[in-house]
Amino acid sequence: QVQLVESGGGLVQPGGSLRLSCATSGSIFRVYAGNWYRQAPGKQRELVASITSGGRPDYADSVKGRFTIFRDITKNTLYLQMNSLKPEDTAVYYCNARQLQDDYWGQGTQVTVSS
Repeated sequence: QVQLVESGGGLVQPGGSLRLSCATSGSIFRVYAGNWYRQAPGKQRELVASITSGGRPDYADSVKGRFTIFRDITKNTLYLQMNSLKPEDTAVYYCNARQLQDDYWGQGTQVTVSS
């Protein structure tokens, strides 16, 4: 069973930065796409950023130029670097690993952007 464990969330002021991490025990991100989703209160879960098994990133328009998704294969970890944070980025952020019918999720980490 694949387990994904997120960390790095917290409270940050507008304009600040956070780095989220998603650790797993195996080399899953060598062959699985890695994704970060978020869900704000009263809203649907949305895809924020993704990276293919080959390392190609993609971003939602709302975070382009501010967020960076990357991975460290040697540490079996997926990251989301978030800069220039805005109050509307407040949400629970979820790590996801997906390949065909296999779909794994982390437990989520809260990010709150507020002054």
